[in-house]
Amino acid sequence: MTSGLIDTPPKASDPPRRRRWPRLLAVGAGATALLVTAAGVGVVLKLTGNVRHIDVASELGTARPPKVAATAMNVLIVGSDQRDGKNARYGHHIIGERTDTIMLAHLSSRRDGAVVISFPRDSVVRLPACRPREGHPGQHPHTGMINESFNNGGIACIWKTVESLTGIRVDHFVKVDFSGFKSMVDAIGGVEVCLSRRVDDSKAKLHLPAGRRTLDGEQALGYVRARYSFGDGSDIGRIQRQQMFVASMVKKVMSGDTLTDPARLIGFLDAGTRAVTTDPDFTVGVMKDLAESLQGINAGRIRFITTPWRYSATQPGRVEWVQPEADRLFRTVARDEPIGGVRGGRTQVPRSKVALELRNGTDRRGLGTEVAAALEQRGYHIAGVGDTRRKPYRKTLVMYGPSGAASVPTLSRDVRAAAPRSVPRARTARLVLVVGDDWRGLKPLGRGDDEALKGIDATHDSCAAT
Repeated sequence: MTSGLIDTPPKASDPPRRRRWPRLLAVGAGATALLVTAAGVGVVLKLTGNVRHIDVASELGTARPPKVAATAMNVLIVGSDQRDGKNARYGHHIIGERTDTIMLAHLSSRRDGAVVISFPRDSVVRLPACRPREGHPGQHPHTGMINESFNNGGIACIWKTVESLTGIRVDHFVKVDFSGFKSMVDAIGGVEVCLSRRVDDSKAKLHLPAGRRTLDGEQALGYVRARYSFGDGSDIGRIQRQQMFVASMVKKVMSGDTLTDPARLIGFLDAGTRAVTTDPDFTVGVMKDLAESLQGINAGRIRFITTPWRYSATQPGRVEWVQPEADRLFRTVARDEPIGGVRGGRTQVPRSKVALELRNGTDRRGLGTEVAAALEQRGYHIAGVGDTRRKPYRKTLVMYGPSGAASVPTLSRDVRAAAPRSVPRARTARLVLVVGDDWRGLKPLGRGDDEALKGIDATHDSCAAT
């Protein structure tokens, strides 16, 4: 006897059991799709919740530059050194915020290239009026260093300052703090740099051997902030190092190591959105659309360039922008034109504006006059020729005071083996060239002897540059 639950054959009207699989697969696929969609929505919601916003539209006023290239995008990038909360460990507490980094990223209308302009924070420029805002004292119109605007009026003031100086209409801003920067570097597994020598900088909390190194977030922060343990200790040197680091970071993010690793990519996006403060219109959705539009861009089409500059002759230790070169760069970017022929970086003081005194420190009679004539032919102003009180001088020297420092690189470009010697108490802008026994004549004139530093792109290898 049987209950019929097992042995009763199916009725002819019942569909074969195997025909249910397509329906089950469809349901499973639909459920999977819903789960993936829900996960995607969850990620977007999470990223959206990470971003902090500051509305500064009302502070920018109406006298803004026109948007010349309608579909291009200009994003102001500021690195904040605010030292409260998680950032308190990076030095003593200071009132308000300052910035070590001021950049403007221009994304072309076709999204086939980008230019990132760096503004030296020691640039002496004309600053606009800014109202007091959220603990910032405000700013009256005056000539000062560009980074004063951030401390005096916050992001609204530095936004207004960059627009007034460049004539480029800024669409969005991104502010990154110390801890956020570290998290972004760690999220992509570190960033590779190359050190020409060992670095021991207690102030920057940085201790690294020479050679090619992959820096974690903490090390990277010290690397981009350090000033006196690298190169000549100048802010310009730090800018160049920051550009090289960002170029390496962009190359890492655009590589298969990041884009094809979902966990690493989401980790980077999570860290990135937690790290930044933006304007309300620069949403995660806008960032996503922007990232998608930039897919496939060649790293060589992402160029980093510093505003054309030279050391100030009137304010030692400061820099001033060189015209018309700086305005030419800004106009080119505003119009979304190729910048292939535009040069950035240091621009030498023209030879015609360098005043020299020649002192013959050798026993070779007439050498001072001979050197003076050669320099005069190149356009230098020779203020006097004479002999040193004692002889011989073994080495050729370039002696200068604080107000003459800006002219030293120009002369060094033409003179072989001349050691610079600072005379802090000197009150003249003239340079004194002491010709020593090692005098070997002037360097030959080259095709690019009047060119400034070239920009770099995101394919840059810092090891190849050392």
